Amino acid sequence: MNLGEVLMAAVVFYSIVTFVKIMSSHFLKRKIIKTGHFDRAEILDQNTDVEVKKQVKYDQYPALKWGLVVLFGGLGLIGIEILGLNYPEFIRYNSVMPYGIEFVSVSIGFLLYYLIMSKKVKE
Repeated sequence: MNLGEVLMAAVVFYSIVTFVKIMSSHFLKRKIIKTGHFDRAEILDQNTDVEVKKQVKYDQYPALKWGLVVLFGGLGLIGIEILGLNYPEFIRYNSVMPYGIEFVSVSIGFLLYYLIMSKKVKE
């Protein structure tokens, strides 16, 4: 499996998710309008601030978020390099394991940011 195949799978998955999201939003709006609840139809409008009032803003510190993501991304790359030095077959074979290590380490950075911000919001 090479990088092109991984990217193609990601694009197809993203396209399917976007299509389902658009279609479900359309059917929900249609159902609200058919039942005559025009006063609630504004909830589904993307330009209103109805959802923002109920939702907690977690993106108060973007520098912290991207700093953690870059830090853990770098740690993932260092881990890949160390594994490549200790196990040469890790690099020799056409493997997607390095991509998995990098994605997991970046995800840990995002999760750590979420935990920090959720603790800060509770205070």
